Amino acid sequence: MLSIGSIFSKVLPFIIAILLFCFIIFIHEFGHFICAKLSGVKVNEFAIGMGPKIFSVKKGETKYSLRVFPVGGYCAMEGEDGDSDDGRAFNKAPIWKRIVIVAAGAVMNILLGFIIICIILSTNDLIGTRTIAKFSDNAVSNAYLHSGDKILAINGMRCISDYDINIGLMRDDDGIVDFTVQRDGKKISLSDVKFRTEKSDEAYGKNKTVIDYDFYLVGVKPSFLSVLNASWRETVSFARLVFIGFYDLFTGQVGLSQLSGPIGTVKVVAQSVSYGFESVMFIMAFITINIGVFNLLPIPALDGGRLFILIIQGLSRGKIKVKHEALINTIGLVCLLVLIALISANDIFNIIKR
Repeated sequence: MLSIGSIFSKVLPFIIAILLFCFIIFIHEFGHFICAKLSGVKVNEFAIGMGPKIFSVKKGETKYSLRVFPVGGYCAMEGEDGDSDDGRAFNKAPIWKRIVIVAAGAVMNILLGFIIICIILSTNDLIGTRTIAKFSDNAVSNAYLHSGDKILAINGMRCISDYDINIGLMRDDDGIVDFTVQRDGKKISLSDVKFRTEKSDEAYGKNKTVIDYDFYLVGVKPSFLSVLNASWRETVSFARLVFIGFYDLFTGQVGLSQLSGPIGTVKVVAQSVSYGFESVMFIMAFITINIGVFNLLPIPALDGGRLFILIIQGLSRGKIKVKHEALINTIGLVCLLVLIALISANDIFNIIKR
């Protein structure tokens, strides 16, 4: 029989994961909220979570609430989804202010990720680079690569940070890799660089071929400038993974069954708790940056969809009818919710199966 202590130890990682997920949502919605307030736009409600409210409190003109399901949140502004005669309504604000308010949530997510990466790297003994330091004793790639080579691209994918080297090798499926490196000041293309491979565990996908990483990278001591530079590069690398993911999905390299929704994300964060604080922070940075970038995509019901419409209105000096914009966002929201439901069902199935 499980004791209360053992049950708590199993549940605690999931509680931490949910709290971190809520914090990421809070940062996103706070970006909308603070920019709306600074722009003089009336905010009716600031909510964390969706569904029935747990509790709420009203201060001034704004109601602050916590809701049951920690899978979203919202900053409800006057005149956001319809016409309003209130002089401080969202729809009455200048286009540039509305653009700033809509973009602020995603920008805050990306900024949070950048700050987290800065914290992680500043506490490390060394910061990774893209330059090869040495090879392991059983290395085979050293027949092609040399110590001192700076890795610029893997299989055509530009390597912006040392993290991209991991991604590039992980995406390869046969252990034969094309590299572009900088060697002795010259850019060199190396074709068919061979690595030892093995079959992966379930973390990478059943029976997926995984490369034996047989070289080490040069590390540099953290300094103010090196931390900022490396953090910026890693933030860009994380952000680019959204587009790489879409590319892999549309080209069939990954299937919908390999995508994770809120449930799968919470599970990954909960698992990272057992690896320590740095692992949790790394996953958190990855998630918040990806949420920020994904929200900027011009998809109806996302901030990027609204941002796209606002930019078109600003450039054309025209105005899309509220009912048409609402219809576009409603259709987008329904499609998005259906996708989330399908992915969440897959997350639950995978949890049960294991």
